[in-house]
Amino acid sequence: MAASVDKRRFRRSGLGLQSTSGHLGRKVSESMPSRDSFELQRSRAKVVSAVKLKEEKSESEEYDDVWVFPQEEETAADPRDAGTADEWIKRNSSLVRLTGRHPFNCEPPLCRLMQHGFITPVSLHYVRNHGSVPRASWDEWRVQVCGLVKRPMQLGMAQIVEEFKPREIPVTLVCAGNRRKEQNMVKQTVGFNWGAAGVSTSVWRGARLADVLRRCGILSKKKGAMCVCFEGAEDLPGGGGSKYGTSVSVDVAMDYARDIILAYRQNGELLKPDHGFPVRIIIPGFIGGRMVKWLRRIVVSTKDSDSYYHYRDNRVLPSHVDADSALSQGWWYKPEYLINELNINSAITTPSHEEILPINSATTQTPYTVKGYAYSGGGRKVTRVEITFDGGETWKLCTINRPEKPTKYGKHWCWCFWEVDVEVMELLGGKEIAVRAWDESMNSQPRDLTWNLM
Repeated sequence: MAASVDKRRFRRSGLGLQSTSGHLGRKVSESMPSRDSFELQRSRAKVVSAVKLKEEKSESEEYDDVWVFPQEEETAADPRDAGTADEWIKRNSSLVRLTGRHPFNCEPPLCRLMQHGFITPVSLHYVRNHGSVPRASWDEWRVQVCGLVKRPMQLGMAQIVEEFKPREIPVTLVCAGNRRKEQNMVKQTVGFNWGAAGVSTSVWRGARLADVLRRCGILSKKKGAMCVCFEGAEDLPGGGGSKYGTSVSVDVAMDYARDIILAYRQNGELLKPDHGFPVRIIIPGFIGGRMVKWLRRIVVSTKDSDSYYHYRDNRVLPSHVDADSALSQGWWYKPEYLINELNINSAITTPSHEEILPINSATTQTPYTVKGYAYSGGGRKVTRVEITFDGGETWKLCTINRPEKPTKYGKHWCWCFWEVDVEVMELLGGKEIAVRAWDESMNSQPRDLTWNLM
């Protein structure tokens, strides 16, 4: 979806200045960690032995950091899952459920997400499921590689782990519907109400897709190898044996700079059921909808995936297209409206929804720090973040905190954090705060959102 500037409106109450927004409807007092906490996390990551550092560097190529993973929050069987096919899965009870009991679609409370900083605990990582989570066995799982390859294979998990050089990198995953609730407040889409926390960052480890395809002898484009299709084991609603699937071009799949992996570890541990155990695709810089979980098949083909969700989801259609015309006029099948790479986006996390700032002699003499996050797609670096109090007539430049280092190809796969100190009297003089981000291609967010059916 096209992301406009993120706005926070203010109203004055007897207690002081109050922040309101359309994101998550709850009162919170927690705020995002300070810049010092990000630096502390990074400095801790470098306190490792020379032997360990050398070992990690050889495995992860250009990355010198050995990441310190955040402490996981408690998970347990959730009573809300009782009687569903997912009742065996342990989940964190604080996750905000967006589609009722089942299937499981959730985001963490925004304040909790920000408290953990750069790397998100797996227990708080957002989840997008279309059906029931498959029960998988590590020893019995196989990934079939077939289609336009010379040597079709059935790869077991031991083969994927032991026979291919691992790649381990931090990657921010984002649902294409992140912040969709703001779209639905204008006009209802066909999607549900994602707030601003449909985004999370983990360190993913796996085998390069390009290495797997080369091992199988992928054919040339001249011989018809145009697309690489992925299919998961997730049963979709409605029965009939249909599975979730999607595809990317063969050029994307074979590009080492893209860092596409068959991931089997997340933050140092084997994948959890909700995140694709035992193996999933990770495509840095792309929308989450392309990163198939519970990966079963990789098919090299002459054409795109024919999966229902490849065509009927993750599109940015013209604003006049509604659900009826999208179907009757064939908009779902027009390739120019497919979304792959993430769009530039940013959000305000502090002040939080309904946060109250008392107005007194102490607070008026101390600047208030406005904070948030930003990201872009395709490995493009976020280069600028600005806020405005006057509807975009003037903009104030923010400081960017970026714990991630670029890859050797100059790619940035992760979110960054921004902050700026403002005088309380400046807050009193404005009706809302809006933020916009820019990336190195000079992409920026529009002032107003562009409504999209998705």
